[in-house]
Amino acid sequence: MFTGIVEELGQVVAVDDMGDSVRLRVRGPLATSDVAAGDSIAVNGCCLTVVDSCDGAFAADVMRETLDKTSLGGLRPGAPVNLERAVTAGTRLGGHIVQGHVDGTGLISSRTTSEHWEIIWVEIPRSLTRYVAVKGSVALDGVSLTVVDVRDGERPSFSVALIPTTLERTTLGTKAAGDSVNLEVDVVAKYVERLLAASVRHGGDAS
Repeated sequence: MFTGIVEELGQVVAVDDMGDSVRLRVRGPLATSDVAAGDSIAVNGCCLTVVDSCDGAFAADVMRETLDKTSLGGLRPGAPVNLERAVTAGTRLGGHIVQGHVDGTGLISSRTTSEHWEIIWVEIPRSLTRYVAVKGSVALDGVSLTVVDVRDGERPSFSVALIPTTLERTTLGTKAAGDSVNLEVDVVAKYVERLLAASVRHGGDAS
């Protein structure tokens, strides 16, 4: 589990094609400072398992399913990536509960710059719109953010505000209109939906 508070802006060192998967090697001195094989690190919001680590970099295998359904398939050597180690029992939950299980990809449609922050709009798959609500939580490329506004219609989208710290310390600071981002909706919303559906099926008793 993660919190959506990016610890470090890492860099892709190598992407080794393994046929039905790739081995991703990422440089991240902070993320690897106490890492061991088998640990989890979120890379742009995707929970990956560390295979090995050395000299401030770690390797992780990315399966075809993940490559097809997230933006990790487009990573190339030199690309910056958001890194976050899995939470521990004593970790402050500064963002929200993030599983690192990407629900889909969104497309940045616009950016509006002001003196102290930026507003970005993200188009999302219609199947995910029911989980996005004003003032609710969402993770973009592993960054915990609060939804500012939601637009329904032919091209559903939502907006988030990026403060200077987010712009400086995450990949969202350099993403442009037309770029894709990994999207994870609030897991609580998905469980509530399933419980309500079960309650309807059983005549109001979800037990």
